[in-house]
Amino acid sequence: MSKNTRDTKFRRVDVDAFSEDKYEDELITDGDVQGPNEAEVQSLLSQNRNQDALRSVLANAPVTSKNQALKDKSLQLALRVLLSFKSNEIDDAVKSLDSPTLDILMKYIYRGFELPSEGSSAQLLTWHEKTFA
Repeated sequence: MSKNTRDTKFRRVDVDAFSEDKYEDELITDGDVQGPNEAEVQSLLSQNRNQDALRSVLANAPVTSKNQALKDKSLQLALRVLLSFKSNEIDDAVKSLDSPTLDILMKYIYRGFELPSEGSSAQLLTWHEKTFA
């Protein structure tokens, strides 16, 4: 036996609301994104607490921000932290990070390759090797 096909309860969705003409991207506000606290990171680096400085930089990374000046400032701070590590400390630092944080770290490493300074490329290659593994 067939079902009643005259039932119109399924037609309650307004398909016009999903038109391409009315589509808007989700707006990401930069009000929430501050970036890493430079004074805090500098304090941690001066106390030789490099892993804590690294976690602070990565936890407050302005990933969703569209403010390029904030991103550049965060990159310079992250590179300062990455270059403060000794080669034998890098492996322990990478092992202490979770997967999403490693993704952010890898973004900083690749951006660091775009802006090389004297001696930074070898250190960044070591970071890349340990992070990729």
